[in-house]
Amino acid sequence: MRPAPGVSFGDRYKLSSRIAIGGMGEVWQATDQVIGRTVAIKILKDEYMGDPGFLERFRAEARHAALVNHEGIANVYDYGEENGSAYLVMELVPGEALSNILERERVLPAPKVMDIVAQTASALQAAHNAGLVHRDIKPGNLLITPDGRVKITDFGIARIADQVPLTATGQVMGTVQYLSPEQASGHPASPSTDIYSLGIVAYECLSGRRPFTGESQVAIAMAHINDEPPELPVTVPEPVRNLVMCALAKNPDERPSTIEAMGRAARALRDGDVAKAAHFVPAVAGGEVPDATAPLDRTQLLNDDARTTVLGAAPGRPDTQATTAYADPTGFDTLIDTPKDDDALVERPEQRADTEKKKVPVWVWVLIASIAVVAIAAAIIWAVIRGGTPAATTAATTATPTQTQTQTPTATTITISEGQYIGLTYEEASSKLSALGLVPERSVGAAAPSQDQVNTVSAVNPTGTLSPGATVTVTVYDEIASPDAPTSAPSITVNQNGTQANVSWPSYQCPPGQALSHYVVHVSGGSSNNGTEVTGTSISVAIDQGSTALTVSYEAVCGNTSSGSSPETTVDVHQTPATSPPQPSNTEEQGSGSGEGRTVHD
Repeated sequence: MRPAPGVSFGDRYKLSSRIAIGGMGEVWQATDQVIGRTVAIKILKDEYMGDPGFLERFRAEARHAALVNHEGIANVYDYGEENGSAYLVMELVPGEALSNILERERVLPAPKVMDIVAQTASALQAAHNAGLVHRDIKPGNLLITPDGRVKITDFGIARIADQVPLTATGQVMGTVQYLSPEQASGHPASPSTDIYSLGIVAYECLSGRRPFTGESQVAIAMAHINDEPPELPVTVPEPVRNLVMCALAKNPDERPSTIEAMGRAARALRDGDVAKAAHFVPAVAGGEVPDATAPLDRTQLLNDDARTTVLGAAPGRPDTQATTAYADPTGFDTLIDTPKDDDALVERPEQRADTEKKKVPVWVWVLIASIAVVAIAAAIIWAVIRGGTPAATTAATTATPTQTQTQTPTATTITISEGQYIGLTYEEASSKLSALGLVPERSVGAAAPSQDQVNTVSAVNPTGTLSPGATVTVTVYDEIASPDAPTSAPSITVNQNGTQANVSWPSYQCPPGQALSHYVVHVSGGSSNNGTEVTGTSISVAIDQGSTALTVSYEAVCGNTSSGSSPETTVDVHQTPATSPPQPSNTEEQGSGSGEGRTVHD
C-alpha cells in the first residue's frame, strides 16, 4: 500500500504528513485514532518484503527494540503488516536531527559535543545491556530536542536490513562514513562498534568534517582500516581530543572499555573534571593514547553463507586469488582479497606460536646494523689518524676525552601536554612550568564545578613543542558562582471552599557546574502538605482556618548554596463557613415532646 495523506495503516494510524524519505522507506507523522496520540510511522519499501527471512528478523528486532526502555531511545509502540507493507510505529520526537544542526552550524562547542556523547552513550549502554548493538550510529539517527535532550532513532533497523542483499552483487550498502574498522574488514559487530561510530560523530561535531573520505564507499571503508584520522583542531581541549582519538582506535580492545565508560568520561569533561574523566578512560589524561593507525588483524573466520564471490580466478590461473564480498553486519559488502583456500583465512594457534618463536624483532637488526656502521667508521678514522704525525696523534687522542667529558646537551625545545597540569593548583602547575624554563601566566576562567576545584587548572595554552622562555597561559577555575534569586513568582490556585491551594513555579537553572538539590518553600497563611523542602516544582497547601490571605515564595538550593527567595505571591482567601444540617424545630401544637403523656377520659 502506497503511503499518502489520509491513508490509514492497521485501521488505526492515519497518515498526515511525510517527515522524511530514505533508502529503506518513508517516515510519516500519523495520528493513533484509538487513543489520539501523534506518532511517527516508518513504512518499509516494497523490495524489503520479498524475503520471509527478512520479515521474521524484522519482527524480532522490532520486539527487541521495544524492550529497551530508556529516555534516550525513541519508544517503539507497534508493528504491523498490511497489504504488502510492513510498518513500525514509534515515538514522534520533537526537534531536529544532529545532521541538520551540523549542516547549519558546522562546528559545535566542545562542552555541547561532550553532552551529546554522554547522553548517546547512556542510551546505547541500555541497549547493550539488552544484548543489542545499534551498528548505525550517525548524526542522522540522533535527534536533538529543543531542550537539548538526545534521542536515538532507527534502533536496530540497520542491523536487520544489512542481512538482506537488496542490490546487485558486490554493491556497497550502508553508512560507510561511520563504519568501524572491524566491520569494514568483515569482523562481527560488537558493543565496541558503537563506541567507534560515536567517536566519528564526535570528531565531525568538533572539526566540521569527517575523518575519512574517499572517491567510493570501498575507499572510505579501507581508510577506516588503514589510515590515521587527521588531528583535531588545537582549539579543542586536549583531554577532549584524547577521548575522541581513543574511541577511534583501530583495535577495539584499545577503545574505552564500555560505552558507559566513554559516556561518563564525556560527562566529566563537559563539567570540566578531567581527573574524573581519566578515571573512566585513562587515555584522557594524555598517557598512552591508543594508536589510531594500527591496522586490524585481517585474519578472520567467516561462514560459507556469509560471502558472495564477485570476481573468480582468471581463466587458466587456478592460483589467482578471488576477490570476495563478505556480507557483514554493517549494511554493505566488504571487498577484500582472499586466498582461494578457505583454510588460509585462519591462522592456527600452533602456527602462530611457531611463527612468533622464529621472529626476531626488527629493532634488534637495526641495532646490530648501527653498531656495525659505527665500528667501521671508527676503524677508518683511526687508520687515517695513525697515518699522520705522532705529535698530532697524541694531541688528538688526549683532547678527545676532555671534549667528551665537558660536553653537555642543550635543550632547544620543551614539550608539554595539557593533561600533565589539569587538576593541579595554580601554584603546583606554575612551579612545574618554571622548572622547565617556561613562563606561567595565570588566567581566571569559568566558575568551579565544585568547591574543591577552585584555583585548579582547567586549561593550558599553548601546548606541544615550545621554546625556552615561552609564556604559557594557565587557566584556573574561579570561585563558585552564587546562584541568583529566582525572578519568577509562584502561581497559586485556591479551591472553591478556600481550604486548599495548589502552588507551582518554573524550574530553576543553577549556574554551570552546579546541580539543583531541592527547593525550599515559604508559606504564610497555610502549611505545605509536601513539607518545606521539595524536589519538584509544585506543592499542595492546606490553608489555615480563618485565614484571609495566602502568601508563598520559594528559593532554589544548588548543591549546598541557596539562591535567595523568589518574589512573593499573595492571594485573598474567602473561606466558606461550614454549615450544619438543619435541626427539627418545635411548634406549639407539637409541644416539646418531653412530657410523660397521659390518657384523657371523657
